[in-house]
Amino acid sequence: MIINKKYILAFSFIITLVTGAIAQSTTNSPYSKFGVGNLRGSYLPQNRALGNLAFGISTIGGYQNINVSNPASYSHIRLTTFDVGAYTNSQTLSRGNVSEKSFNGALNHLNLAIPVTKKSALSFGLLPFSNFGYQFKNSAKVDTFAVDQLYTGEGGLSKAYLGYGFAIGKHFSFGANLSYTFGNLKQQRSTEFVDVSNIGFLNARIENNYSVGGVYMDFGTQYITPINDKTRLTIGYAGGVKTQLNTTSTILSTRYKKEPIIDPKNPGEFEEIRTDTTSFRENAPGKLTLPANHNIGFSIEKTNKWLVGADLRLANWSQFQNDGPNQNLNNSWGFSVGGQIIPNVNAVTNYFKLMDYRMGVSYDKTFLNVNNTDIAVKTANFGLGFPLASTRSAFYKLNLTGEIGQRGTLKNDLVKESFFNVYIGFTINDRWFQKYKYD
Repeated sequence: MIINKKYILAFSFIITLVTGAIAQSTTNSPYSKFGVGNLRGSYLPQNRALGNLAFGISTIGGYQNINVSNPASYSHIRLTTFDVGAYTNSQTLSRGNVSEKSFNGALNHLNLAIPVTKKSALSFGLLPFSNFGYQFKNSAKVDTFAVDQLYTGEGGLSKAYLGYGFAIGKHFSFGANLSYTFGNLKQQRSTEFVDVSNIGFLNARIENNYSVGGVYMDFGTQYITPINDKTRLTIGYAGGVKTQLNTTSTILSTRYKKEPIIDPKNPGEFEEIRTDTTSFRENAPGKLTLPANHNIGFSIEKTNKWLVGADLRLANWSQFQNDGPNQNLNNSWGFSVGGQIIPNVNAVTNYFKLMDYRMGVSYDKTFLNVNNTDIAVKTANFGLGFPLASTRSAFYKLNLTGEIGQRGTLKNDLVKESFFNVYIGFTINDRWFQKYKYD
């Protein structure tokens, strides 16, 4: 059965609308309280299935793919490539003997790449940059009175990018992305007296709302050389420079009291009554500093058969600042190892031999150190690429990726996050902007 392009596009458009409606869903991670939240990385599902392998990859199998992590890879795109996808996140937070589950979903990416010449291409699109969302409570004492310290946050950053990649000679490719990073980071910190019968005691709350927007540039290069007639080696580097984004902050400090609601159907419920505002600062301009980062990787690929590779990631998060003060974050590093096989790209009677089978692992020591403990993220990834029926000029593929991972630890009274993410993406290769001599 031939799958017409208009049905794939219509289905992709529906996915975009539906997932866009929940694009404001955030993570539920106490570790996202720091910096700009939990970083997402510029990976499409086919790269995530390889353990987030990207910097030393120019192509993945016989299809054209958009590798935003290294814009030098755009130089190998020969067909107009459209990619759209979504993700879901199922997560369990554990601390001691207590656990809590949550579920989120959102649009993951919307990307387009267009060949400009035989050795260059332009790409643009929209990707998430970070997730920001948490809610937790600490118990403490003020003088001799018990209080609850409540912390909540929501929001995140996204990036819209425009990139260009080109090849020089037979071996070298270069590229750059110019991105506009934007979003909101909302935080709230409250101190509440546990015993509400203490007449005259007022609770306190500080609300911070940061609006972020600014231009960021990253660049990349790749060197490709044949090992033999069907096998090649790709070595890649990608990095970003230290950048300042503009922020606008609104900070509100208030005092309030909680009074019981007389409702037999909801006993024990309280109503918040704001008594006064102690301070208010509106639309104050500031700067948010994103650090420089450096990434290297390599892959060895036998055309339309198999691919293996590894990446190393480094970022100077000690440079991070938000509206002036340094937040004492640590430099981060991580690595990925992954691979893919295609049993038989020419199989016509066995669909399973046409499919892509992908697997990878990754480890990242994040910029956080809490209670003298480094916070790390470990994942195991696996995925499948399902080729769909094509037309004379267009080729379609569905990419499905599962990611099992852990952030943090139960040691030193910390929180362990266990998560399972599912990514789905639709890839279309077509000659959208080329005229046919014969129809």
